[in-house]
Amino acid sequence: MNTGICGECGSTGTLVAFADETHFIADTAPVHGLSGKRCSVCGEVYFDEASSERFSNACDAWVLARRAEERDMLRRVRKRLGLTQQQAARLTGGGHNAFSRYERGEASPMAAVVNLFKLLDKHPELLEEIRP
Repeated sequence: MNTGICGECGSTGTLVAFADETHFIADTAPVHGLSGKRCSVCGEVYFDEASSERFSNACDAWVLARRAEERDMLRRVRKRLGLTQQQAARLTGGGHNAFSRYERGEASPMAAVVNLFKLLDKHPELLEEIRP
């Protein structure tokens, strides 16, 4: 049955119920058995209360796992390069304890810091080009 107004496109009477679907977080992490309504015009999805909570919890867990992977990568690369946390912070323009906070998960590094350390992981010889 088509009911309601789509909050995305404003279409009226276009929300169609669905059940037992799988939706993905970042195209990689499936969440199965979700139900709700979908706009037949724009495709916007509105999960029912239980599915919304499950999907939200799965998204939170996914984000926390990615942050842990990022922290571990920063620590691993920093140590492999022979840098102290203070040296790594100076290299990236952060405060004196920035890397300590990144590695403990108390702060999230900017994308530029993560990208720099991914690059240095693959090309450690570039460290000499940018070392202060």
